[in-house]
Amino acid sequence: MAVNVKITRKALLKPSPESAWGGAKKVPITVFDRASTDGYIPTVFAWRAPAPTNGALKDGLLATVARFPHLAGRFAVDDHGRKCLHLNNAGVLVIEATAGADLATVLAHDASAHIAELYPKAKKVRTSEPIFQVQLTRYTCGGLVIGMASHHQVADGQSMSGFSASWASAVRTNSAALPSPFLDRGATDNPRSPPLPSFDHGRIEFKGEHSSSRSYRVLPLDRINNLAVHFPGEFVAELKAGVGAPCTTFQCLLTHAWKKVTAARDLAPDDFTQVRVAVNCRGRAKPPVPMDFFGNMVLLAFPRMQVRDLLSASYPAVVGVIRDAIACVDDEYIQSFVDFGEAQHDVKLASTAATLGMAFCPDLEVDSWLGFGFHNLDFGGGPPCAFLPPDLPIDGVMILVPSCAAKGGAHLFVALDNEHVEDIAGIC
Repeated sequence: MAVNVKITRKALLKPSPESAWGGAKKVPITVFDRASTDGYIPTVFAWRAPAPTNGALKDGLLATVARFPHLAGRFAVDDHGRKCLHLNNAGVLVIEATAGADLATVLAHDASAHIAELYPKAKKVRTSEPIFQVQLTRYTCGGLVIGMASHHQVADGQSMSGFSASWASAVRTNSAALPSPFLDRGATDNPRSPPLPSFDHGRIEFKGEHSSSRSYRVLPLDRINNLAVHFPGEFVAELKAGVGAPCTTFQCLLTHAWKKVTAARDLAPDDFTQVRVAVNCRGRAKPPVPMDFFGNMVLLAFPRMQVRDLLSASYPAVVGVIRDAIACVDDEYIQSFVDFGEAQHDVKLASTAATLGMAFCPDLEVDSWLGFGFHNLDFGGGPPCAFLPPDLPIDGVMILVPSCAAKGGAHLFVALDNEHVEDIAGIC
């Protein structure tokens, strides 16, 4: 469905110097930041009318950003030539726009047709580029779409989920309720003296000379297709009951998706396939880091199976493989990673994070947003009615998100090579 989206205003919003918490400091980026994607991650949500005015949204944003000073800062270089964050209160970019359509009509058809017009197109090559950018698009019915783009080397999904909930709370309560995040990045960066890395992080999280990470080919972007699969709450409950042993929604749905995508790809039985699973390390470190820590603290787990075993194994068996791999990201592994970062403090490292057009086949990568409280994104008129996924330009990337529907369930958004799309649509 074609929709005319017109930008009406662009402005930088800066918290007052009195309210901003940054103090103009230059903050080193951590080894977790260095391992994350060097680029902007878009997220897009929709709310039915009545929705707060743009003025109320901007007032709440200003009050919230003052407590999240990294988002109003800029990337810079420290006195030693290393990349850092300058908490200079340079501001966040706010774009206001209108859409010539009714939101309900758009959501009932193909909202993806104009999704690219609903969030800012950040340019990471510009040193002055705002780290956080947001677009407020108002539809003819009064419905609202908020599209955000934030740089991943500043904050992970857990952090941005907390920020978004804080912004919603500020708008809903007229800034009477302003949660304060945990901002001490030093809590994630406590190396031993001397540092004693015991795992080969230079070939796992980073691209070393003889990296153990797979070498993936690159596809033209027009060959990568995005699919959305809805798993109703009843289906998820049946899936978990079929596993028998206690398991999470994430473990069950990943097992299901891993099996189905592998079958659709028609891989050789002797091939191996693995999933790059993003693991939140906050509660796994010793001592643990508060869950409201704002920054990056994610590492990857790698459940791996031979194709014939994956396709023939029971769901409980595959769940066990996933659980065991995630358990390997423990306090010992996290401490080793931090020590590696200290030992390589002055070395330029290249992350193994995915890049545009990468084809993970025969592998997958999954991010779970199932624990992100979408119901907390209530700006005063209720939680969002839809999560609108921007295009995922990487073959094999999957995102699991909670359904915004009243009956619950979950959505799987997956990007695949065109040659596998028809098969996955028929069996998932």
